[in-house]
Amino acid sequence: MKKKNPPLYNQAYITVGHGPVVILLHGLFGNLAMWKSVIDVLKSDYKVIVPRLPLFDLTIENTTVKYLTKTLHDFIDWHQLTDVTLIGHALGGQVALMYTHQYPQNVDRLILTSSTGLLEKSPFTESDAYIDDFEYIQDRIEDAFFHKDFVSEDLVNEIFTTVQNIPKRMAIGSIARSSQHFKVTSFLNKIDHPVLLMWGLQDKISTPESALHFHDLLPNSEVKFIDECGHLPMVEQAEQYNKHLLGFLKENNRLKNWYA
Repeated sequence: MKKKNPPLYNQAYITVGHGPVVILLHGLFGNLAMWKSVIDVLKSDYKVIVPRLPLFDLTIENTTVKYLTKTLHDFIDWHQLTDVTLIGHALGGQVALMYTHQYPQNVDRLILTSSTGLLEKSPFTESDAYIDDFEYIQDRIEDAFFHKDFVSEDLVNEIFTTVQNIPKRMAIGSIARSSQHFKVTSFLNKIDHPVLLMWGLQDKISTPESALHFHDLLPNSEVKFIDECGHLPMVEQAEQYNKHLLGFLKENNRLKNWYA
């Protein structure tokens, strides 16, 4: 019997390169541009896939981390992918962890960057009394960066416009509350995949303390802190970030081949 194409499989995604599969998972306000340097360094040796998580396309009751994990599973299952490496930023990291817990046989290793799921501080679970205040939104965006020159006028305008849209604002609040509700503590010690944790030392949203908690609970993890860096190390400190990333991927490939 021919497999039917479920409605969520038509979510936009890009794929470049050839080789072992690496899937990049964005966070709440993530986009393709934030992964540009990562894609550039991986595409010669890996098949890089960047799916779009449908954060603003779901009903409110389905705008949850649990449902996004199901969406990722549907995507991986539909494309018949195995032994994937998941690189997740913020909310994308939490989705990657939940997916790995539920489908460990499909995952080779994990790279988590500023992941949510433990001790994050999201301004979008607070009262929206200041949500119409442009300066308030600009300040919250600047909190995500150590180098404020990464905060462009276009970025602020884009996010400000997004949160003025009431359905999108409701979706943001729903997914932020879901992220805080679905803690990952209960199953982290069951994930024995190799895990690299990469965190900015000046991350105010998912603090370095959060990274240490992940490190304590994940039995096969290592942590790399990046100085002068906030919540988006792949943007602010791309060279250091990619150096650690490639080192982790190549070292684990070498050990895997040696033991084979």
